[in-house]
Amino acid sequence: MKTVVVDNRVLRPSKIVCVGRNYVEHIKELNNEVPDEMVLFLKPNSAISTELVSFHQEAIHFEAELCFVVENGHFSAVGLGLDLTKRGLQSRLKAKGLPWERAKAFDGSVVFSEFVAIENISETLTFELMINNELVQVGNIGLMMNKPEQILTEIQSFMSLSDGDIVMTGTPKGVGVVNKGDQFRAKLYDKDLLLTQVNWTAK
Repeated sequence: MKTVVVDNRVLRPSKIVCVGRNYVEHIKELNNEVPDEMVLFLKPNSAISTELVSFHQEAIHFEAELCFVVENGHFSAVGLGLDLTKRGLQSRLKAKGLPWERAKAFDGSVVFSEFVAIENISETLTFELMINNELVQVGNIGLMMNKPEQILTEIQSFMSLSDGDIVMTGTPKGVGVVNKGDQFRAKLYDKDLLLTQVNWTAK
């Protein structure tokens, strides 16, 4: 099984639970409707990759997200991830009212930074994504429609979470196409303290 790292510990997520449409400006940029209830979908363990792909049957879009590891029923660590999406396929599936898995859950459809252990969720967590030294996405808990603890409660109301599972909390505005050779740099801060960062080169 694919793994992630939390403070030098190796964990094997059985699944990744993702929140869709959790930032109002991102909803607007994709011309979606604001949902009446939380939008959730899954990625399997096989979706995890250490390589950022720019093409998988079609061009791939990036979505940077604040992510949490679950242990003992609680969020135990925080990190960053890129939800990689086949936007063209997703649009066709949505138009037909079909599920998104083919566009969201394919092998290699998510990459993660290392995770940092936390005791509590700081309300000042902020992340940014730069591509080729240009700032393209900034997100924080204050911009989320559904906050992390709300998300966890909703998921646990109908689904069991195993130790090591990951929750991705949605993406802010600024998503776009991954181009081969692009240099991605994602950073996670708590106020002025850098918690974790990661660099990817798109292949």
